[in-house]
Amino acid sequence: MRQTRLAGRHALVDDIPFRMPVASDTSPALMAVFSIDLDAARRVIPGNEVHPFQLWRRGLLVVTVIDYVVTNIGRYVEYSIAIACTHGRRPPPRLLPGLLMKPFGTGQYVVDLPVSTDISVKGGRGIWGMPKHQANLDFVIGERWVSSQYDLDGQMMMRIDVTKPKSAWLPVSTGAVNYCCFRGMLMKSYIYFKGKLGFSLLAPGSARLFIGDHPRMAWLKTLDIDPTPIATGFFPSTAGVLDDYFECWFVTEAEPPARPMPGLETTYPLDQSQQWLAPPARPADWESAP
Repeated sequence: MRQTRLAGRHALVDDIPFRMPVASDTSPALMAVFSIDLDAARRVIPGNEVHPFQLWRRGLLVVTVIDYVVTNIGRYVEYSIAIACTHGRRPPPRLLPGLLMKPFGTGQYVVDLPVSTDISVKGGRGIWGMPKHQANLDFVIGERWVSSQYDLDGQMMMRIDVTKPKSAWLPVSTGAVNYCCFRGMLMKSYIYFKGKLGFSLLAPGSARLFIGDHPRMAWLKTLDIDPTPIATGFFPSTAGVLDDYFECWFVTEAEPPARPMPGLETTYPLDQSQQWLAPPARPADWESAP
């Protein structure tokens, strides 16, 4: 693997120093997958080459939060809100992309990706095109729930709670593909991670998803999100690598775009601060409150 060969070498990209590989360690993570309206999911994804993954007659909303404890650029929380997807000329058949992931380009299209620090925004967005921006984030491991809250502009944007499993027993070592848009281009990046997973499948009450009224979250309220998750999971600790290799294509539309996508102007002025914003305004009784 190329990342193994690069281990110990150094890079300086956009003035950010990296000791290869771009890795993380000792980092807990939670995830929840919800069924959503397929047509509404299609409307969220720009262009005509990324398509919502179809499970039965519905799409999938994927919420993943990682507390990156040990990384090349300091500690930060990353809160991913994404739609499971494929990549190709036309929408794929149902279910098959879950088995043949590489031929169908199966992954997730990341719509929103708040993080804790400016240096994470500068690197993740400026280099890999991820839709990162700084926000008020936390990652809390409670007695019965594992939770993360995302606030912005003094408002609660989203909170995800997943039930804390009795044990995390399933060894997982896998890769994943992220798609996102930046500078008018579709960006594709690759991550590899491992850890032990505790999970639930189709279990009512195994997750609680709260979505705020901020205009930034309005798209989520068009998705007809099923409150019973398809799956939830918790990794008490993960280790991972973000590949420095990525791919990109122009995003094309049938008509000339009305406005440009965010570009390098969003990252160039940023410094390399590892300072977090204040924690989100989480209720003191969040574990017991509905």
